[in-house]
Amino acid sequence: MIRAQTSLSKRRVVIYASAKRKTYGLSLLEDRQPAVRCRGCRHTTDALKKHGFGVLTQIDVNDILHKKIGVDFRPYLILGACNPKLAYQALTLEDKIGTMLPCNVVVQQRDGGAVEISAVDPVASMSAIDNPNLGKVAGQVRELLKQVVSDIA
Repeated sequence: MIRAQTSLSKRRVVIYASAKRKTYGLSLLEDRQPAVRCRGCRHTTDALKKHGFGVLTQIDVNDILHKKIGVDFRPYLILGACNPKLAYQALTLEDKIGTMLPCNVVVQQRDGGAVEISAVDPVASMSAIDNPNLGKVAGQVRELLKQVVSDIA
């Protein structure tokens, strides 16, 4: 996950790694306490559109968990983002790559009301597929998602 942390005084991008030290996504932590459903999503969808992505799905995890199992969870939205041109390229290279599409982007409320925006790292996701050309497309998507996160910061 690629993560950009922001506060009123400084901003930076951090690449998150798993226990095995492989990156798995991008993230932005915004300390200004915007409402997750409104401002965080609006800024995120605007930045995604600017870089050629559309939002195909929006899943309100808190709402679903409340309806299905009666628990309350913090505000947590999963946006299914897709860049059609790059998705088309990926699909022509690997016919089953659709199982890994679209790119998930999470907008969630953290402790103290801060909002964190995270996106999957497509290079890490597709690293199990032995196709160098697919890796190039995933690298292009990664760079665009980094720009999305930087724009929000």
